[in-house]
Amino acid sequence: MSDDTERPSLQVDERAAQDASEAVARLVAGLQAAIDDNDADAYDRRFASDVIWGSPYGATVHGYETLHAIHVRLHEQPGGSPAAHSRFEIDRVLVPTPDVAIAHVRRVALDPAGRRLEPSVDGIGRFSEMALYVLIRRDGTWWLAAGQNTLVRPGPPNGGRP
Repeated sequence: MSDDTERPSLQVDERAAQDASEAVARLVAGLQAAIDDNDADAYDRRFASDVIWGSPYGATVHGYETLHAIHVRLHEQPGGSPAAHSRFEIDRVLVPTPDVAIAHVRRVALDPAGRRLEPSVDGIGRFSEMALYVLIRRDGTWWLAAGQNTLVRPGPPNGGRP
């Protein structure tokens, strides 16, 4: 059975989309700087107090304090966070309302020379991930309300075709 309803485009006007996209770019630049400096406080600076988070391994975390404690522990590991030696790349931003931005952001794992590492099957060691971030503007400031990380793995042989 087919639904003949025309699907709406959710993107708002260009000006609001540009403003929200710039907020995502600032967030990503801050994440990058924090990873480069191995600084959990800077990494979590724009996370809302009631942030919800999904790890690449399926765990969920609720609230800034709980998530920040995890990030502090990760950054205190020898060699820094497992995300050290990474590059963040914005894939796409959708702005359904002037105060909401939904973004796909890829974190690419790099070797010590700065070259992209190929995805691993098991996600052990350095790994790349794709994140879905939801940012909300409240009183003129953009906050990360939710994040979901998905481990990047190699694709199936032949692109999944039989």
